[in-house]
Amino acid sequence: MDDPVFRDLVIARIVEPTSKADVARVLADLGVKTLSYRTIQRHLARANTDDYRDVIAGRCFTHAADRGGLSLLLYEVTTLYFEAENEDDLRKVGYSKERRVDPRIVVGLLVDRTGFPLEVGCFEGNTAETRTLALDAAGLGFIVGSRSVKALIDLASQFHCNGGVFTDGQIIDTVTPRHANSIVNDIAHRSEPVWNPDEQSGAWRAISAYSAKRARHDQKTLYAQETRARALINNERTVKSTRFVKTHAGDRILDEASLARAQSLVGLKGYVTAAVIPAAEVIGRYHDLWSVERSFRMSKSDLRARP
Repeated sequence: MDDPVFRDLVIARIVEPTSKADVARVLADLGVKTLSYRTIQRHLARANTDDYRDVIAGRCFTHAADRGGLSLLLYEVTTLYFEAENEDDLRKVGYSKERRVDPRIVVGLLVDRTGFPLEVGCFEGNTAETRTLALDAAGLGFIVGSRSVKALIDLASQFHCNGGVFTDGQIIDTVTPRHANSIVNDIAHRSEPVWNPDEQSGAWRAISAYSAKRARHDQKTLYAQETRARALINNERTVKSTRFVKTHAGDRILDEASLARAQSLVGLKGYVTAAVIPAAEVIGRYHDLWSVERSFRMSKSDLRARP
């Protein structure tokens, strides 16, 4: 990629994250020939039309491959919000845990196991996180986190026969249905089914781990959420909504069924995978995602990345 203007823009961005209009000052401080704002705009447009991102990603891939770091890749998404009143083709309102209604975009980051970036993707703000990648369709092995409520389905035999009682450090290796309308677990059997990729085409491998430490943390969180819910019901809080509150006959009441379900799941963490490796190794590899979080923090703070 022979583009000295783009190179100088990257260097200026690393030395001092600032606006495009201020790049000339940064380059002048470095003793580099300054660029006009019009030149900068022209070359940034060229970066899009000439697929600079693909070229850079290819070189990052080659660098990581030379170091032998492609046996495990890590992927995570984050959201960037805009102070904009209206949506457009990219910036859209999507699901927000904080219940924000500002337009946003979804950014996906792929790194090797050391956190070295390989590819970054940008998606419409209303894109579900699971729709930003298609691992099974691509025939790739994967490890993803499972929603806690799925444990009630995946561990049906465990809950039916043992009343949802777990021991600290317990790991249960079982199966989970690929589709919501399929059933792969029979509670008539006391033991959980074991995943066999050759025989169970309608299921994936599901691993659940119980931690007493996580249970204490979950219980503390649930207690705080229940307290907020009761305060809202009693008109002691002015927030619009909170967990475990539902409306019945025009009145706000405590959603006791949801609270009880959440209580039964404290301490559990689930993983879904197609990997044929020891369960403890699946969990360990999933926890390597901190490398992606570290890269995200760098890109959003140290470099002050802006949409």
